[in-house]
Amino acid sequence: MTMAADLPVATRRSSDLSKHSAEVFAEAEDHPVTVTRRDGEALVLMSQREAEGRARLLDFAAQLITVTLDENGTLAARMTKVFPWMLALSAPDRESCAQDLVDAARASFSTNQPHLAIAELTSWKETATALAAGLGSADLEWLDEDETVERP
Repeated sequence: MTMAADLPVATRRSSDLSKHSAEVFAEAEDHPVTVTRRDGEALVLMSQREAEGRARLLDFAAQLITVTLDENGTLAARMTKVFPWMLALSAPDRESCAQDLVDAARASFSTNQPHLAIAELTSWKETATALAAGLGSADLEWLDEDETVERP
């Protein structure tokens, strides 16, 4: 599994940053921008959201590496040691969750899109939290077609 670390898709000179800062900042909100300098190493300008996403993905990767170092049990059983919230899921859901998280991580690393893995992790964790709160066992009362009201 390789991580696409080809960071920025745009390169700007430091003079562009000083002369056209609004334009460069707007570009950096969409994707990381390399700012080249004559007197030093190039810098990367990116949004805080982008930087936090990358940090969360690296943290998730560290947790997955911890899972792979354990040789005892199934993938799902090993993952519940690192992600104890998975214990709120049924055994088949733990298996699905484990595989979904690994697949999302691989997709994130290979496309350099941290949100894929983070969204999958958040989705499964929120599902486990809802089940632990008893939301999965509530009897639902469905409305008949004639009982619905049109939205204004």
